[in-house]
Amino acid sequence: MNQRRRRTVDESRPIFVQIAEGIENDILSGVLAEEGQVPSTNEFASFYRINPATAGKGVNLLVEAGILYKKRGIGMFVAEGSRQRLVAKRRDQFQSDYVRPLLAEAGKLGISPAQLTEMIEKEGTA
Repeated sequence: MNQRRRRTVDESRPIFVQIAEGIENDILSGVLAEEGQVPSTNEFASFYRINPATAGKGVNLLVEAGILYKKRGIGMFVAEGSRQRLVAKRRDQFQSDYVRPLLAEAGKLGISPAQLTEMIEKEGTA
């Protein structure tokens, strides 16, 4: 947990979901490598000052998704191929959360796809 950045808790969302997302973010950024060991639920519980069962709930979300797996008596590990699966999941989520609404709003305002592309490119160079 020493290498993990201190995260603030978002009171509007369940902590176990935030723990799962934090692990996902660490996998995506390379902090946690595939086949690397993940901190224990007790470490998460201590770090966030929560019940270990709550921390376990977040870890189990990722076990159920095939992102983490358990080595009996040793701990939790990042499954091979997890990063690729997370990238695909997050891209799909990005499209539904941001791209579709962006295109819908652009359509309402009469902004063409070419104009929208130009706006995005301009922001990317700013």
